[in-house]
Amino acid sequence: MANLNESFQGFHTQNWAQAINEHEQSGTNYVIATLLGTNGSTPRGTGSKMVISGEHIYDTLGGGHLEYVVIEKARELLAKGEATQVIEQFNLGANLGQCCGGAATVMLECMQCERFTLDIYGAGHVAQALIGILAQLPMRIRWIDSRADVFPQSIPNNVIKVVDEEPTEQVKRAPKANNYLILTHNHQLDFALTQAIIKRADANWLGVIGSDTKAKRFKQRLAHRDFTTEQIKQMTCPVGLENVTGKLPMEVAISISGQLIGLYQAMQTHAPKRQGVQWRALKNALISTTQEEVDA
Repeated sequence: MANLNESFQGFHTQNWAQAINEHEQSGTNYVIATLLGTNGSTPRGTGSKMVISGEHIYDTLGGGHLEYVVIEKARELLAKGEATQVIEQFNLGANLGQCCGGAATVMLECMQCERFTLDIYGAGHVAQALIGILAQLPMRIRWIDSRADVFPQSIPNNVIKVVDEEPTEQVKRAPKANNYLILTHNHQLDFALTQAIIKRADANWLGVIGSDTKAKRFKQRLAHRDFTTEQIKQMTCPVGLENVTGKLPMEVAISISGQLIGLYQAMQTHAPKRQGVQWRALKNALISTTQEEVDA
């Protein structure tokens, strides 16, 4: 039951149409789960929808084990980092142990918002200065720390605050081709995160704050753990623009932000254009249908 409860963390009361708008604006990948058909007794009727992201859940298909399995499958799709559509058949009685005993067919549509994604580990002074800059840019950011009390009260709309006693676990939940910036207060944690990210072998960029001495030490430790030269090259340390120096938090933040801006502009230049016209038409049709149901 612990896993079931964990899957429902981050539940929101907004309807799925509002959730789509929020995720499109923030550039957060998400899954639309739609109940296509039912047979027998089921918690909700055909056409019911919910939206699932890596951190949040909106609306409902009726709760219970069906919803738990749908959320798990949705997050498996999100972890693959690909836009896709799958249809799953669920027998509520035999397979899921729900007393209603019917069957449900659910369509899962994984929507990939083509925005620059960045995980920032550490919520200290440099990170807080940096967030103020990055909040004004077209980036989707997860801001991760084990200490809930170090985060500011106000979090920008394009930033998701994640409090986790084991920050390295969050590496598993990052999308493919993600960007990582390690700014924690603990060198050992920095190294553990660096190892975990390199082992994923799919990072677009990995930056670690520190001096040349720290960079040399990390490279030696990685080599002693049998990481190859090519793997070690994935780490950028120190981070920031070489011609923007200074040790004040804002000076460091500006230097790092310049480097990140260069990365996301390069991504925009080389990435193929998303088929946004078709998706916007679909999204508008879905939202329009929901509004008609509400008005009725």
